[in-house]
This record gives sequence, C-alpha cells and structure tokens, in this order.
Amino acid sequence: MEYASFLRKHIEEIITLSDEEFALILPYFSYKSIKKKDYLIKTGKNVTSEFLVVEGLLKAFTHNEEGKEFIVQFAMENWWISDYPAFKKLGKGEICVQALEDCIVLELTYENRIKMGQQIPKIHQFHSSKAFSGFVALQKRVLSLLKNSAQEKYGLLLEQYPILFQRVSKSTIAHYLGVSRETLSRLSKKT
Repeated sequence: MEYASFLRKHIEEIITLSDEEFALILPYFSYKSIKKKDYLIKTGKNVTSEFLVVEGLLKAFTHNEEGKEFIVQFAMENWWISDYPAFKKLGKGEICVQALEDCIVLELTYENRIKMGQQIPKIHQFHSSKAFSGFVALQKRVLSLLKNSAQEKYGLLLEQYPILFQRVSKSTIAHYLGVSRETLSRLSKKT
C-alpha cells in the first residue's frame, strides 16, 4: 500500500510498533483521494470517520444563520480532522470538512478505531497523545479568540503556520481569524 510508510512514520512519532503490529494496524485504514472543494463531512450527516491528511489541506467550518462562515480548524499534512463530537456519538455533524486543495487522506472509522485498540492496546497511547495535542491547540485557539486583538491573532497565525498564507486565500484566512477581508489587508500591511 502506497501510504504504509507515511502511516508508520506518523504513528511511530509517538509509539514503536513491531512489523507484526503494524501489519495488523494497516488494514484498518482506507486510502481516499478527494478533489479540491469536495467534502469529507457535511452538516447534518452522520459522522463515522476521522481522517489523517497525507497530502493537501482541508478546513472544518460552519455557517451562522446569515450564512457567515466560521472556520474551526485547518488540517494539513500529518494532521487529523473530523467533527469530533459527532464522531464520538456516531451522530449528525454540525461542521463541514472540505478540501482546500486536492487531498489524499487515510480514513479511520470509529468501528475500526475500536477494533484496532482491542487488537493492539498500545495504540491507545498514540490516540491519547494525539487527542491531548488537539485539546492543547484548541484551547490556545479559543483563548486567542477571546483575549487577543485582531493584530495579535494574525501575528500568531503567521508565526505558527506561515505556510497557510501561501496555500489559502486571504478571504479564508480572514474567516479563520474572524475578521473581514479588508481588516486582514490592513493587518498584513502592518506586519
């Protein structure tokens, strides 16, 4: 399988696997290729999978009643993405996950995640570490949204993920930061 070495390297950033263990894990993942603007998850649909990005860039977002877009998360290579509250309950999603570029992802269903953990118990350490890192990132984002000025939020994003500014439109960055396109232009001129 063409994604096997990527997956093994990704998992072994946290835990070590024997060849036999990795051979057991590999079949739980499905390779998916998606085109730019296609959706992995749509609002109101049952969420049964999470996705590891092999290549490309995705966004998780929602809209308010007026149609304004709010980007919750970006996911680029080596990042996981899903509507996690819906995934945990196998319920209807409240966010969409859409490709911003042509993407290759590895899909892990909830059912396969459970089976894999039963078969290889130390995989729980991997998932726990990834979840903890995700919680840390989310808390930092929420705190930034609550207490930082638009200029500070822009500066932090530019410092942490400069590659985003090369891969997505300024309008998309503005939606992520919760500012208008015009405000983003002013912020970028100050930096």
